[in-house]
Amino acid sequence: MPQAVTLLGTGLMGYPMSRNIAKAGFDLTVWNRSAEKATPLAADGIAVAGSAGAAVAGADVVISMVSDGGILHAMLADARVTDGLKKGAIWIDMSSTKPAEARAAAATLAPLGVDFLDAPVSGGSKGAKAGTLAIMAGGEGTVFESAVPLLSSMGRPTLVGPNGAGQLAKLANQAIVGVTIAAVAEATLLLEEGGADPTAVRAALKGGFADSTILQQHGARMTNRDFVPGGLSRLQVKDLDNVLAEAEGLTLPVVQAVRDRFERYNTELGGADKDHAGLFEELLDLNGKAGAPGL
Repeated sequence: MPQAVTLLGTGLMGYPMSRNIAKAGFDLTVWNRSAEKATPLAADGIAVAGSAGAAVAGADVVISMVSDGGILHAMLADARVTDGLKKGAIWIDMSSTKPAEARAAAATLAPLGVDFLDAPVSGGSKGAKAGTLAIMAGGEGTVFESAVPLLSSMGRPTLVGPNGAGQLAKLANQAIVGVTIAAVAEATLLLEEGGADPTAVRAALKGGFADSTILQQHGARMTNRDFVPGGLSRLQVKDLDNVLAEAEGLTLPVVQAVRDRFERYNTELGGADKDHAGLFEELLDLNGKAGAPGL
């Protein structure tokens, strides 16, 4: 196997993803704009590059895990990065961007002889650490198949269509996530106010139609008032904004309402850098309940 792999972006998700790639036996180089977020990976035998250009030079596969499409396209517009790309390499963007941004990235890389997959993920930092991420890939089937061993070191990859389809699947995922967080928050508050034990109710609901990872994991966060970020609330707004932009001509009333509540949580209640399960705090504030920010 070993392929020369580069991962750009060792933040909340990229850091544990890097460790799983290295554990699977790939020859890995990483880079991050804030070097202190990448340097500890050297202890795992991972090479840490001083620049993005140096990181990608000669790599068989480049993975980008950055916060938005603007950062991705800034890298693709930087000759110090693209000049080092190896003809025949694959660039896999695992960030959450817009479908149009994914298609544009593929078009930018094609003349350089570099294939592209958009392969965003779901599962949060917990899934990234466990190597159990859901990976939704868009691109050519042959390119995807060649990347499956690498992607499988991080989770469960599925090809969902051509370039852009991976990001479209992620938008659908984020719509479901955001709306479900809001529903779990309301159910949790209802249980607490009515005198039931939310932890026991979550156990009772396991395996039923209402069960979900969000109910079990984020419901526990709400009960414990634990909003240390696994998925940032400000990124949830970014994703829901992208859903609504992609849905031009369609009316998505529930997504719009939940998006607006996340925006309020971020801008008015200081939740931008908390976990997106923190929407529960926004619900507490709406109801004037103790535990809301500022109460």
